[in-house]
Amino acid sequence: MNSIGRSRAMCEWDDFACAAPQIRAALAMPDGPATPPFLLLSEPGITASEQRACSERWTAARLLAAGPLRASLNLRFDLTPRSRIRVGYLSNDFHAHATAHLLVETLEAHDRARFEIRAYSYCGAEGEMRTRLRAAFDAFTDISPLTDVEAARQIHADGVDILIDLKGFTHGARTGVMMLRPAPVQVNYLGYPGTLGAGVCDYIVTDRYVTPPASSAAYSEAFAYLPQAYQPHGRGTPLCAPPSRAAAGLPPEGFVFCCFNQAYKLTPFIFDLWARLLEATPAAVLWLSASILAEGNLRNEMRRRGIDARRLIFAPHLPQAEHLARLQLADLALDTAPFGSHTTASDALWAGVPIVTRAGDTFPSRVAGSLLHAIGLPELIAPDFDAYFEIALGLAGDPVGCAELRAKLVANRPTAALFDVAAYTIALESLFEAMWRRRLAGAPPAAIGAA
Repeated sequence: MNSIGRSRAMCEWDDFACAAPQIRAALAMPDGPATPPFLLLSEPGITASEQRACSERWTAARLLAAGPLRASLNLRFDLTPRSRIRVGYLSNDFHAHATAHLLVETLEAHDRARFEIRAYSYCGAEGEMRTRLRAAFDAFTDISPLTDVEAARQIHADGVDILIDLKGFTHGARTGVMMLRPAPVQVNYLGYPGTLGAGVCDYIVTDRYVTPPASSAAYSEAFAYLPQAYQPHGRGTPLCAPPSRAAAGLPPEGFVFCCFNQAYKLTPFIFDLWARLLEATPAAVLWLSASILAEGNLRNEMRRRGIDARRLIFAPHLPQAEHLARLQLADLALDTAPFGSHTTASDALWAGVPIVTRAGDTFPSRVAGSLLHAIGLPELIAPDFDAYFEIALGLAGDPVGCAELRAKLVANRPTAALFDVAAYTIALESLFEAMWRRRLAGAPPAAIGAA
């Protein structure tokens, strides 16, 4: 199944339709192979329930192996009320990474009178963001040289009450630490848009748009609902003046559609839709994130659809501030499906660029819709892909209407819930307190948060 991941990263789509049946066949076999759960997030037609089944198939043997190791640790928890709840964040993204850019202001805003926050990092990347993050935590522990058992012992010895996994099943994750259960409450948050399966985390931080209550059976974790979008994003990243279009590699005129999602999120269906948009707007270009592996294939795919491949513009990687500056040159962001825009969506909205999305039924397909609700632009959430096309085409052909929409976005930005880091942090801390109260009372995890 790893060949599927390689094909997706390269946008090699000749056998694209074969993947979902292969995955379903493997899940249907009692002793079938375990598929990496991350692959299913971008696979069209795969349901949230199937994603849960995949996660639990993936973790079954690992949890079984973790049992004796955990027993050998003989972990006991101090379940007494205390003045400060001790929260540990586990990740290898404590550096200039999308997760860090989203979360850093929330970490800095934590109420230190009520919470002690600790980092458990297994990435050695240094730099300005790493320095800033070190200052944001009460303690910063590098567990890179430790085994999972040693890391779990350290977390337990530090008396962590709530351990938050920021990675899930993404690249480089150490979910094995979570499987040893070193903390009395464990939480799946931000880094992985889906369930980790039974036995790993007690709660998943989410919102009612991303995971409606009716979807709870597809998640092993109890829903911890934030009142607005589950994704944090502050107002602390300044927007510098945009460069010239020429400096950004864009033509001097013409509408600019953009999508800065990674290549594995692109699908033939979405590319068909984008090609139709370019065909209907002859002066427009499509601005994508550079990918050494995928660029040649994407140009070929555009030629197959009868579109001049030169209308694809690939943007090289830049530091965050420079990227946000150039992003302001785009006219409209286009979401992918079923794995939609997450950090790239909030970046676009912060830069004043609207995004059109079509929400599906899974967590990763609904994030952009959640963000649009939180910024006051639900009209950009299409009920189906025909409407998605019509919204995007209508904005491309209506300069006045597009300018008015962008002005509305910019006007909403200073007061919108999406960028209110103080209110967001208070709400997140309320969830932590509710989790801890339930644990102290001996109550099992249950849905908590916004009604």
